[in-house]
Formats: sequence, C-alpha cells, structure tokens
Amino acid sequence: MTLLTPMTPAEYTAWLAQAIPDYARDKVANGQWTEAESLARARTETEGLLPHGLATARHHLWTIREHADGPGIGTLWVAEQHHGARRIAYVFDFRIAATHRRQGHARRAFLALEDKVRALHLEGVSLHVFGHNAAARALYERLGYATTSLMMFKPVG
Repeated sequence: MTLLTPMTPAEYTAWLAQAIPDYARDKVANGQWTEAESLARARTETEGLLPHGLATARHHLWTIREHADGPGIGTLWVAEQHHGARRIAYVFDFRIAATHRRQGHARRAFLALEDKVRALHLEGVSLHVFGHNAAARALYERLGYATTSLMMFKPVG
C-alpha cells in the first residue's frame, strides 16, 4: 500500500533543501542554465511558485508513505492548473528515496495520485520529464502517459 499524506512543515523544509539543488542540477544537465546561476534561479523559481510554502493555494505537497504511521519514502508536489478548458493536476516534483527505488513505490504513488486527482475533481495529470531521465520516462509510459511535446537539440561546433 502506498499513501500520499500532507507534508508536515519539517518534511517541507527537508524536501525544499533537496528539491532546489536537484532542480538546479537538472537544468544544468539539460543545458538551459549555467552552473553558476543555477542554484539562485532554482530557488527563485521554486519560491515564486510556492510563495506561501505549504499554504500556497491550489498546490498539494505530499509525503509518500507505505503505512499511515510509517516514515516518508518520497515526496510529490502537484498544482491544480488549467490545460485548455480542462482542470488538471500538474506534477512539479516527484521523488522516491534512493533506498526505496525499484520496489514499485513510484508506480503505486502515481496510482494514489489518480485517486487524489479524482477527489479534487480534476480531469487528468500532466508532467514534464527531462530528456536525460530515461527511467522516469519509462515509468510514465508504463502508467499510460503519452508524449504531448518533445524538444530536441543537437550541438554543432
């Protein structure tokens, strides 16, 4: 069983300390930001999206647990957004702790997310995956997600 429980303030602080540098590294690996600017830009973007932290309207930050009273094994940040005429959930960040990967927790967390999305009366889930994250792309494809946009790049020199 995999549960999505609201993040506590302490869990939010710990998540933020990890999420910002991870996002900065992804943007550098993707070639969008330089290493020198990445941490400040990641912090600015994240704080802009979550100006009130856990209390930011239409943003849901959950801790993933195997049991209601168990320790957190991952996190999930979703925002309610409009996608055309549809109201959807957009996944901003998802992570499973390294020691809990490859055990089906990611799959079960996304199935639990579908229940949350239905309860919020949203019509679907959208997300972005960095091109270098082949494992995540494979997971989402197995879960039935379809590619809706694809950017490609070829360096020439």
